Amino acid sequence: MFKNTLDNKRYYTLNYFYKKKFNSKVFKVSLNGGFTCPNKDGSKGTGGCIYCSPSGSGDFAGNIKDNLVKQFYEVRDIMLKKWPEAKYIAYFQANSNTYAPLEDLKEKYESVIDLPGVIGLSIATRPDCFTEEIYDYLEELSKRTYLTVELGLQTIHDKTLSFINRNHTTQEFENCYKELKKRSINVIVHIINGLPGETKEDMIETVKYLNNLKIDGIKIHMLHVTKNTKLAEMYEKEKFHILSEEEYIDIVISQLEYLDEDIVIARITGDPVKEDLIEPKWLLKKFCVLNDIDKEMVKRDTYQGAKLKH
Repeated sequence: MFKNTLDNKRYYTLNYFYKKKFNSKVFKVSLNGGFTCPNKDGSKGTGGCIYCSPSGSGDFAGNIKDNLVKQFYEVRDIMLKKWPEAKYIAYFQANSNTYAPLEDLKEKYESVIDLPGVIGLSIATRPDCFTEEIYDYLEELSKRTYLTVELGLQTIHDKTLSFINRNHTTQEFENCYKELKKRSINVIVHIINGLPGETKEDMIETVKYLNNLKIDGIKIHMLHVTKNTKLAEMYEKEKFHILSEEEYIDIVISQLEYLDEDIVIARITGDPVKEDLIEPKWLLKKFCVLNDIDKEMVKRDTYQGAKLKH
């Protein structure tokens, strides 16, 4: 049995982390707080990231037409059928969830953190969507609930960040990360494998950098082309290379080998909407991808942190 797992995975699973911390199954209730992004509203750019869906990565979040409490219970009740004894984390998922005046943030966060069964709050956002007062409020909030900030980076390579229309730099990300850690706030970082023009070595460099920062957790996504995005338009004009499942698995395993064993692997593949997905189709078989990663790690006799010197 490997460290930090209940089912002999060779990496530190989020499921294990939650069960160890809360002595319970924990699931996230995805919410749509009605936020936007600075590269959508014109303050930094327009159109958003080239891969971003119209929902702002909130395809599985609650209905934006409903208030947050109603959203919460509707999503929670579906999840409860599978895990009736679980506890919940309210997950502000769609768009940039610190991109609003402080009073608006307070109103939205506070409306759900004390709902029955809620043991934490997870906030997905960008590194350029903070003010000093927001940092301070999050620090105070983290003393009342289990708070995680999910920070989008995608890649450390500024050339790629510019190409995908992120409109922030790696240095801005690092400054934000350090401000959050200075306040002892948990941070999970999002990265994307398969961004156009990046090599396997480029993707490994991204996780090496994050490992050196000593992040708390990471979400690894596979780039996918979905309808109604700038990326779809680009792909229609020129069929750029999209990673095969085998290539993706090879890269992910190599990345895991360079991540410290105490970094939580919160996600290791994506969940595209079937009806909107253009490529890669193999991504729809999520559990096959997860199983194939496990099998290949066994075949290679490797594990998270294997390439690090302790």
